[in-house]
Amino acid sequence: MAPTEAKTDFLLPSHEGPWTIEDVLALPEDNSQRIELVDGMLYVSPLGTAAHQRLVFEASYALRGACPQDYEATIELNVEFDDRRLFIPDFTVLKRKGAKGLTVPVEDVLLIGEVISRSTKLKDLVVKRQVYAEARVPYYLIIDPAKGVPEAVLLELDDEGEYAEIARSGEGVLTIERPFPVTIELPS
Repeated sequence: MAPTEAKTDFLLPSHEGPWTIEDVLALPEDNSQRIELVDGMLYVSPLGTAAHQRLVFEASYALRGACPQDYEATIELNVEFDDRRLFIPDFTVLKRKGAKGLTVPVEDVLLIGEVISRSTKLKDLVVKRQVYAEARVPYYLIIDPAKGVPEAVLLELDDEGEYAEIARSGEGVLTIERPFPVTIELPS
């Protein structure tokens, strides 16, 4: 195998022109990777490591336990931003319970959370942050496991449409008051 080739059993069907959400949702199901859509281009990334998945689980579990009655914490939903953008965040908090269908409109999302990995760092910190802000997602929680002790930062959308840090973890624990009070323990 050449150094630039990646081994995969998943082959994309031939496709002309920009991809659409309909095209992405019609692809065969593949539980080994995520396929997201940004402005007609596919972003394909592998699922996270065991440590990554533990952080996703612990964060979503803590959020689920602390959610007010009308909210719902979930993992790996297809969040639809418009007809050209579809992301699968690691975890989300929805403004109402009982999402149905293959996608959730971004207007129903209160908080999006991403656990950074080597293959998604640039996308999570730059592309997704910008798209989430443009879509007016009120809160963005970023967890970085690469620092020995995982570090989490909660960002809140300000009146100018930019994210501002409102909480940062210390010693592997994140305690926040907004959008609702919760403490998240971040396993190493």
